[in-house]
Formats: sequence, structure tokens, C-alpha cells
Amino acid sequence: MKKRIHQIDLFRKYPHDVQNELFTNLIHTARGTEWGQKYGYSDKLTVREFQERVPVSAYEDLYPYIERVMRGEQNVLWPSKVEWFAKSSGTTNARSKFIPVTPEALEDCHYKGGKDMLSIFVNNYPDTKVFSGKGLSIGGSHHPNDFNSNTRCGDVSAVIMQNLPVWAEAMRTPPLKVALMDKWEEKIEKMVEITVKENVTSLSGVPTWTYVLLNRILEETGAKDITEVWPNLELFTHGAVAFGPYRELFRQLIPSHKMKYLEVYNASEGFFGIQDEPSLLDEMLLMLDYGVFYEFIPVDQMDQEQPQVLTLDQVELGKNYALLISTNAGLWRYKIGDTIKFTSLDPYRIKISGRTKHFINAFGEEVVVENAETAITKACEATNATITNFTAAPVYFEGKSKGGHQWVIEFSQQPSSLDQFTQVLDQTLRTVNSDYDAKRQKDLALQAPLITVAPAGAFLNWLQHKGKMGGQHKVPRLANNREYLEEILAVNNL
Repeated sequence: MKKRIHQIDLFRKYPHDVQNELFTNLIHTARGTEWGQKYGYSDKLTVREFQERVPVSAYEDLYPYIERVMRGEQNVLWPSKVEWFAKSSGTTNARSKFIPVTPEALEDCHYKGGKDMLSIFVNNYPDTKVFSGKGLSIGGSHHPNDFNSNTRCGDVSAVIMQNLPVWAEAMRTPPLKVALMDKWEEKIEKMVEITVKENVTSLSGVPTWTYVLLNRILEETGAKDITEVWPNLELFTHGAVAFGPYRELFRQLIPSHKMKYLEVYNASEGFFGIQDEPSLLDEMLLMLDYGVFYEFIPVDQMDQEQPQVLTLDQVELGKNYALLISTNAGLWRYKIGDTIKFTSLDPYRIKISGRTKHFINAFGEEVVVENAETAITKACEATNATITNFTAAPVYFEGKSKGGHQWVIEFSQQPSSLDQFTQVLDQTLRTVNSDYDAKRQKDLALQAPLITVAPAGAFLNWLQHKGKMGGQHKVPRLANNREYLEEILAVNNL
């Protein structure tokens, strides 16, 4: 671990050299693939030539190549044999994405990220006892590939778990056959039955699903909080959704002074960031030696036919960028769908600011997920509320009525005043988003937010109705239409 911390310090110190060397290695490795030959990959290819030759790709652009790999063709996007595909919807959309997981991506990106996460944690907390017990991880499931039964598809967590070395598997709970069950309700019950008997010292997973599991454990054991079940618990590694709205919720479930929280940025497409400084909430060190070459598109240029594309040495603090990656899984100039902003340039730290497709801009207000989560967190703090889940969508102009936003929120602890909650939510949005503030001036274009309080389990009911139960499926925080919100209201008779 000390050796790896030294290597991390090297890419902090020489970030551009590390990225340039990685780019050269990616091009060299892929030069004989169909894709590499099509775009003239050679050892002399420069980054500028790469940007001029290779198009920016959305998933739909790469899918014809990925489907051929799923059918068994090899050496299409990457030379290594591909036997695993990470299945991801990214949201709860019906259409799934299938991301190739090559041996290099598994070993040099996903596993490296997992090991670095522990190295950084131990470096920050050298007296930790996290290795004295087991890590509880909440994953998904995998199944044979419909195109080729010799390969498999599944949640990236399931792909990782299935391929873990024996020594790593021995350190986690529950057993693989339970962790990879595909029926989510049965899996939760089995996990409760098994893990309450273990000495669990760490948790990892999506906050939403971890919260569901911890509550079931309290119901089953009758314990007043999780420290009575796992007194040595000290770490929760979380990702996929912003933790701000959940932080107080977990503090109530796990009221322990030794409890630590570590955010990671791990997606089906790769492992990108780790919170390296405990005091910097929501900020993560961009991991530069994981077989991922990064580019960035300013958000205001995303819809242009030929947007400006920046490399790491060209980015600026505080600006929103769409993330573009070229990886050792054969994803080339791929738009992952996330937006990030840099909070530090030395070292390069980022925070996730939203999704390129998850926002509300029905009235020119340009509210992104980061705005929404900041506002929800402030409103919860002001009214002693905690939430389980939320989503928001536009309320369109109708007749003489003005537009607005409707928020469906499931509280685990109701706010002391719903009116105050609404006011703080609205005021915070006005503070962090000047476009929203302009539309709210004297109710010019937007009325105050409309809050709909959802009953307990409302969002789980909707996910179950959609057939989307599982660790990789998340409730969309924002949508620029009312499709998700109307479904949630209908399923729960609201």
C-alpha cells in the first residue's frame, strides 16, 4: 500500500506526463484492431491527430461494434479477448447499455481502483482495524449473453465480484451465491440472515440500497442502531448518487465517532475517482493511471456539431465539462454521460455535477443534479429532515398559470415545517443557479416549487413496477419531462 501511495503521488506531481504516456500505450495496443486500422493508429499518432481523426462517440455510435463483439468477434475495438460485458442503464430507462470489460479494464482499472481506495483510506487512517473483519458489498447479478452464451453480462459490481481472487473473496460477505442473486427482495432477506452473524467492518454500495438493507437489519434484530449489530463498523464506501442528502440519514443509523465515509467514482465504463482528502466532501482525486485517457467538452458546447474538446492541461476550475474517455476496454472518445467540474488543478480533483441528460431546462433555468442535491441537503439541515429518495420535473405552463418544478420526496424523517423546507429549497436553488433565480424574480417564469410528499417505499414500488430492482438501477434525480414523475405518482396513487 505504501508503494502504491508513492505511485499516486507521482501522477499527482506529473499528471500530463502520465496521461500522455497512457495515451501512447492505448494507441500502441489497439493499432492492429479493426478500429485502430480504420483510424490510422500508429506509434507516431499525436493527441491532436487523434482528435482530428477519431469522432466523439455516444453509446449508440459504438453499439454496432460492441454488438459484433457480443456475438463473438474479437479484435474489433481492443485486441484482448472479451468475455464479460457490464450491463448498465445509467438510469431507469428501458434500454440497457452493454460495456465491454476486458482483462485489462478489470485488472488495471476496476480492481486497481478498489485496491487504491483501501490504500488511500489506510494512508489517511493508519490505525484502522478495517481488516479485522469483513466487508459487506451490495452488488447485482449476471447472466449469459443473449448473443453468445460463452460470454456473460451483468452489473459491473457482479462482474467484479465474480472475478475476484480467492484472497479477496475471503474478506467479504455475503457469499458469492447470495451476493449475485438476481431476485432483489430475496437477496436482501438472505443478506440480512447471513451478515448479522458476521463481524462487518466496512460497507460498499449505492446509498439508496445500503439504506434499505440497514433498515431491514434493524427490523430483524430489534437493534436501536447498526452499532449494536456491527460494533466494529468503520467505513462506508459509496458512489453512484451524491451522498449529501443521505449523510445525516446514515449518521442516525450508524451513530459512531469512528465511522468514516469515502466517495468513489466507479461506473460500468471504468473507475475514475477516489476521495483522497476526508475533509473535502464530494471531491475526488482524478485517477490518471487506470488505462483511461481523459478529454473534456465544455457543457455549453455539447450540442455543437464540432465542439471544442480539451485535454487535461487545458481545463479550468469551476467550469462544467462533459466527460470523454478512451479506455483499455476499447471505448474511444466515448461520452460517458456525466458532467464534472474541477475543484483543484494541483492535484486534479473533480466533483460530479450531473448527467448530460439529467437536468431541468424547461424554462431556461438549467438546473443540474448538483444544484438539486445541494438544495435538498440545505432544506433537510434547516428542518431536521432526512430523505430516502427524490425526483423533480417541470410543471408546464397551462392557461394563465406559470410554470414551475414539482418535487416528489420520500422522507424517512418529516421536516419540522414543510413550508420552511420548500422555502429553503427554493432559496438555495436561487443562490446556486443564477438562471433559476432570474426566472423566479417576482414569479416571472417560475412559481415556487411544489412538494409532493411520497409515502414510505414509494420509489421502491416504482422500481419494482418497472422491473428495475437492483444495485445498478437508480431513480433519476431530474428529468426535463414528466415521464418518470407521472409514473411514480400513478404507481403510488398520489
